[in-house]
Amino acid sequence: RPGRRQGSDHAPVTGSWPAVATRGLHKRFGDTVAVGSLDLDVPRGSFFGLVGPNGSGKTTTLRMVGGLLRPDAGQVWVAGHDTWADTLTVRRLLGVVPDPLNLFDRLTARELLLHVGELRGLPRDEAARRAEELFEVMELTDDADQRIGGFSHGMRKKTAIAAALLHRPAVLLLDEPFEGVDPVSAVAVRTMLDRYRAAGGTVVFSSHAMDLVDRMCDHVAVMARGGLLAAGPIEMLRGGGRLEDAFISLVGATPLDPSRLAWLDSEP
Repeated sequence: RPGRRQGSDHAPVTGSWPAVATRGLHKRFGDTVAVGSLDLDVPRGSFFGLVGPNGSGKTTTLRMVGGLLRPDAGQVWVAGHDTWADTLTVRRLLGVVPDPLNLFDRLTARELLLHVGELRGLPRDEAARRAEELFEVMELTDDADQRIGGFSHGMRKKTAIAAALLHRPAVLLLDEPFEGVDPVSAVAVRTMLDRYRAAGGTVVFSSHAMDLVDRMCDHVAVMARGGLLAAGPIEMLRGGGRLEDAFISLVGATPLDPSRLAWLDSEP
């Protein structure tokens, strides 16, 4: 279990385990360090945004936290349970929407959720009831008996979110959950996640959309090149300004050289 909090060598108070904690989490692909010695705490009951440019290590981090990718070094705990030493317990605690989604294209959405409910130990009638409610909220009712292989990207994403929520996990790990989801469905999903969190659930999601993170999250971690640049309450990271401005300042975006792409300035 985590023996210290970020920036401290002291053990946390008994019973105050974060929803997710990582210590020295490290993953390399060939010569590339995808995640380098990451220490991170996700408070229980938080809406935690993981942001960073492409290649910053967000997806790799979420995959290691969820037990989908084994780290080269370091440890991960979910509610105080070691992801790799107590894998079955951690998987019961988690709902995961990975990227890519890896859904079963030959199943219908209804069949998928009923199978997920069975795997999660839900009575079949309870799984069916929850599935119907989720389909209604996600506006999938009319397509629930169609094969997932014929779904659009947005419909596949909503089906994956429904499957992740079905057993009411303690922690949701969502990799770009709103990408490809239409605005009306996105509002419904956000409302549902707010209700889930209000009842004590924890949401950890990655996103490139700063305005979305700004509206939804109360805690944020900024990653770049596999490392953690900053983490904490969103108000602290904003510093009285916009999250996007703070993000650009931390990441250090390179301004466009005016001499480049000069041909764009001329009329066709």
